[in-house]
Amino acid sequence: MPRSADEPVRLTRIYTRGGDAGETSLGDGSRVSKLDRRIAAYGGTDELNAHLGAVLAGDCPAALRAPLERIQNELFDVGADLSVPWGIEGRLRVEQSMIDELERLCDRFNEPLPELKSFVLPGGTEASARLHVARTVCRRAERETLLAAGEHDVNPLVLVYLNRLSDLLFIMARAANALAGAGEPLWKPGASR
Repeated sequence: MPRSADEPVRLTRIYTRGGDAGETSLGDGSRVSKLDRRIAAYGGTDELNAHLGAVLAGDCPAALRAPLERIQNELFDVGADLSVPWGIEGRLRVEQSMIDELERLCDRFNEPLPELKSFVLPGGTEASARLHVARTVCRRAERETLLAAGEHDVNPLVLVYLNRLSDLLFIMARAANALAGAGEPLWKPGASR
């Protein structure tokens, strides 16, 4: 039976044994080592997605919920982009409009926040702390994608998307504390001496 448009994949069996020898398939069907930098790049976006799921499973402020759910779906789009060699036409790709939306969200959530006068320490509410973890994982996914781009042709907008997303996650971590009325932990240089 053919798949419908709202059914992008059909998994009838989870294990395939295809990766038992340390190889996996890219989105175009070509086989590569699981150590290929592209695999690390989209593995990083998958890990980030799992961290966002943990944020959403907890006490996430309502104002952040819908944007984070949309971003979770977009991270699968990012992974799909990274899994298909750049230059193959007709495949799902990160587009400028996705980055524009991240920038709009940055502006929206940053506008009511007080101006920063020190570096922010991860913490405050659980949602904020988890968003900071997601931010650091996003930065790692960005570095992994940059390494992949050094060896393979990669959609340059993927790097821009991940860079902007890490900015947004920082802002959302601050917003999570503000929305909960929680204080923001700030770095006090040398305070422990």
